[in-house]
Parts: sequence; C-alpha cells; structure tokens
Amino acid sequence: VQLQASGGGSVQPGGSLRLSCTASGGIFSGNPVGWYRQAPGKQRELVASISRGGSPNYADAVKGRFTISENGARNTVYLQMNNLEPEDTAVYYCKTDRICTSDFCFQVSWGQGTQVTVSS
Repeated sequence: VQLQASGGGSVQPGGSLRLSCTASGGIFSGNPVGWYRQAPGKQRELVASISRGGSPNYADAVKGRFTISENGARNTVYLQMNNLEPEDTAVYYCKTDRICTSDFCFQVSWGQGTQVTVSS
C-alpha cells in the first residue's frame, strides 16, 4: 500500500488544476489527509487537510481558491486548485498516517510528489 499523488502540470496564472491523492491498495483510515507543498529553497508547508467527519482546513494563502475533498470510495483525496498564482509553484505531496485494507492498517511514508508550475 502506498500514497500516489498525481494531476500536476503547467498552467498560466488564473488557471486551474485538480490534484489526486490515491490510497493505492486500500482506503484512507479516516485520520487526517493533508496536501503539502514545497517550493525550491523553502520548507514543506501544509496547504490543506481533511478528516472524515470534520471540517477541512486551509492555509491562509490558499483559502477561497483551493478545495480539498474525499471521494465516496474513500480511496482518493482531491485538491481542486483555482485561480492559481505563480506563488503556488511547488512540488505537491499528500500525506496521511495509515492506509487500511480489509484486514489491516499500514503506516505509509511520503510518496512522490507532483509538480505544479504556474507561469505566464
């Protein structure tokens, strides 16, 4: 089981992208799932998080532009990013503590990120 982030790309300012975080081989446990990003020369920062039954949380820099959600199958968490700005350029990662199968829950590590580039 592992986390897989996808959906990145290159867009112009004002454009949109939807990132997907897939719990490959299982489903999310219900604990918080977070989207993080790391720009060159900067520390990794939390962008948005969601936990089942709770309200999503957003960094101030993305409030009103990004939306985090989970699908009904509980195996994918999306990050819809609208009105993108050059400052959003970064590698985006998703993270949670566990992925569960029908038999067991496994701790998971950081997966590969997905590059988002916003440039005119």
